[in-house]
Amino acid sequence: MSFSLTIPNLKKLRESEDRVEFKEAKNNFPWNGGKHTDQKERRKCYLGYIVALANEGGGLLIFGMKDNLPHNVVGTDFAQGLIGKMEDDVYEKLSIRIHIHELFDENNLRVIVTKIPSRPVGRTLKFEGVALMRTGDSLRNMSDEEMFNILSEQEPDFSAKICPHFNLTDIDDTAMKKLKETYAKKQQNSSFISLGTTQVLTDLNLLTTNGLTYAALILVGQEEALKRLLPNAQVNIEIRQLLNQTHFDKRETFTKALFLTIDEIWNYLNRRNSDNKIDEGPYKFDLPYFNQEVIRESVLNAIAHRDYSISSETVIKQFPDRITITNPGGFPKGVTQENLIRINSTPRCRLLTEIMEKTGLVERSGQGVDKIVRLTLSEGKPIPDYSKTDLFQVELTIRGEIEDKAFTAFISDAQAKSDTTDQLGTFDILGLHQIKEGRSEGIDTAILEKLEQLKLIKRVGGTASDKYVLSNLYFELKNGSSEIAGFRTLDIQRILRTFNEETTTAKMMDFVSIFNGDLNREQVRYLVDKLTGVILKKEGIGRGTTYSLISGLNNLNDIKSVLEQK
Repeated sequence: MSFSLTIPNLKKLRESEDRVEFKEAKNNFPWNGGKHTDQKERRKCYLGYIVALANEGGGLLIFGMKDNLPHNVVGTDFAQGLIGKMEDDVYEKLSIRIHIHELFDENNLRVIVTKIPSRPVGRTLKFEGVALMRTGDSLRNMSDEEMFNILSEQEPDFSAKICPHFNLTDIDDTAMKKLKETYAKKQQNSSFISLGTTQVLTDLNLLTTNGLTYAALILVGQEEALKRLLPNAQVNIEIRQLLNQTHFDKRETFTKALFLTIDEIWNYLNRRNSDNKIDEGPYKFDLPYFNQEVIRESVLNAIAHRDYSISSETVIKQFPDRITITNPGGFPKGVTQENLIRINSTPRCRLLTEIMEKTGLVERSGQGVDKIVRLTLSEGKPIPDYSKTDLFQVELTIRGEIEDKAFTAFISDAQAKSDTTDQLGTFDILGLHQIKEGRSEGIDTAILEKLEQLKLIKRVGGTASDKYVLSNLYFELKNGSSEIAGFRTLDIQRILRTFNEETTTAKMMDFVSIFNGDLNREQVRYLVDKLTGVILKKEGIGRGTTYSLISGLNNLNDIKSVLEQK
């Protein structure tokens, strides 16, 4: 739905046409079945309606408005003060990410709008074991025909197919040993290591009565068998010094089983890894251009989600400042660049992905991109770029150079102060990044409330159009790489250049102008506020506020002396 979430817009919606459900829900609307024992009554709850709307392709569940046109507002106390927890609980229960919005009418009556995404491609959502759909005011069981149509959406699982001419004698013993060790560690089951090869392959569905699967070939097949039976499973790495050069300087091909080749791929790329030097205030450390977790996750995602019916190989291009990973086949059904982080997709190679998850090679399905984005933005690097993806290939570019070292230190400080069980997540860090870029509009209100409570952001502007900026610590770090008592010499020189013999006073707009975009308006205001009373004198209020240099401070040396005494 492309309209703004306002009460006047909601009043125009029709339940049957716009995939929306209105409930008065003034008091005590059940979250998960309530006290009812009858299943048909239990399903008429918050989770039940979310399941039904998600199965219909997503929509809005609105509490606090009548269900008949014009949907008059009656107000609701549902999830009062618990919006963030409610979103987390729904994700824990149904594995989908909803977003809850609070609206208030002219009489301060509260309306809750829950935005519900579509179910994953090829899968239904269920409430207490039953896939639901809506019929009028009721929730009904999904019909067999509806269920069949949804299940038919799934792409065939190539990795679960039997690989002809692939036998137990083609299994690589070293790769098999690695599989057992990683599975035993991830599942905390040490006895798994002692199981025989046939037993392990059978237990993991890699070996059936009909033979060994392609997933087994990719994971633990001997190099010769992979070259013979699935040559396009190889990974090619091309080294280039310049972005626009056509020919590579060096090329290496990796053709071993995945449990062996993933470490070899990382080690090869890491040979050309450089370090970013962080020196922001008290934060002094090195960060590599290419983060091992990010690169491994990205390569493994490419291998797990590629289309093996296409004869092309996975290609990794390494440049001094970036890595590009291209895998055959576009995004899986239902996945786009816009919903890439949020959607719970069904992978093409489900069996292969399942084993990779169980052995700890990759994150839980649907969370790999989350991890890549979270770690990359946390290090102050540009957001991972999928913009060159099309119907025939997925192309991911990961840039290694840090574009904002102050943001790197800012996130490092925030994570260090957080409890290990309450670290900033992907959407928290994505929100902080958007605010840093001056785009606080559209960020989920629950995220904003959390970040504000953690004192990582602050409001600016009037209540009618709240905007946010990062907290003072970020600006201190941004302006802190200086030679004069924590201030950048360049910043002090710019402040000085604002004044001359003819111009002895300045307004905030004059300071903003002289920084010419190097610092944004809020950063300039923060700097000026810190210097006020130290080297600047402030007079007037509001738009009439002016600043002047404190008498006797008209050169850099005098200012340096004063700042170092403070």
